[in-house]
Amino acid sequence: MTTAPVLRGGGRSLSLARPRVMGVLNITPDSFSDGGQLYRAGAADLDAVLYRAEAMVAAGASLLDIGGESTRPGAEPVPEGEELARVVPVVEALAGRVDAMLSIDSSSPAVIRAAAAAGAHLINDVRALRRPGALEAAAASGLPVCLMHMQGSPDTMQAGPRYGDVVADVEAFLRERVAVCRAAGIDAGSILLDPGFGFGKTVAHNLSLLAALPRLAALGHPLLVGLSRKSLIAKLLGRSIDERMPASLALAVLSAERGARIIRAHDVVETTDALAMVAALAEAGGA
Repeated sequence: MTTAPVLRGGGRSLSLARPRVMGVLNITPDSFSDGGQLYRAGAADLDAVLYRAEAMVAAGASLLDIGGESTRPGAEPVPEGEELARVVPVVEALAGRVDAMLSIDSSSPAVIRAAAAAGAHLINDVRALRRPGALEAAAASGLPVCLMHMQGSPDTMQAGPRYGDVVADVEAFLRERVAVCRAAGIDAGSILLDPGFGFGKTVAHNLSLLAALPRLAALGHPLLVGLSRKSLIAKLLGRSIDERMPASLALAVLSAERGARIIRAHDVVETTDALAMVAALAEAGGA
């Protein structure tokens, strides 16, 4: 019998025997879906953040992803001091208050260090710890890490992305980043992988990666997938952001059936219900 993976960090543990939901908390004015909702006058609206976080956990989120820098296509980098001011008070406010693992969505070494000290449990880096100093900060924190593939940077990534073979290229990148992290002292059991849907990918690239999730899951590290409300849906269906939940749920189910263990989502209660059906079917099949 294969042992189910367990995510451990910051004194908490989470079984990934069934797919888990990661709720999105963007502390930004310009994220593509929810920018400005939790951000007021240059800082986090802590009352709104606490309300949203507690509601997400009550709805079934096992993790909360806290981000202070928009990584939507065309987004400009955020100064490190500003990112610190956006996210560290949120981690401090939520640590010990909500029954969920807190993920810090950042590439900044200073933010990684400060968030870890404030009570974060996971580092989720869209740049896969390639920014100078980020790998060392992550290793020193002792926290698990999620390594994501991105071609280019947020401000340029959708300007004609090209691959020889998108699945092979993403797989090779993730293997290389795992090796770098292992050499830096990060335990293999503390590494998650994210193929980076929408980050330097066309519709065809995204669909190829979705179909190939079992191949990426075979790398031996839990997969985190973020397809919620993304432009892939608009390009295929012509739906506006507030019309994308049905397709987001379909993509969440397809991802989970193909091996994803964590689904990053904006619509937590609906995604939790959808994944509960995936888990029920899997358990019935193994009975």
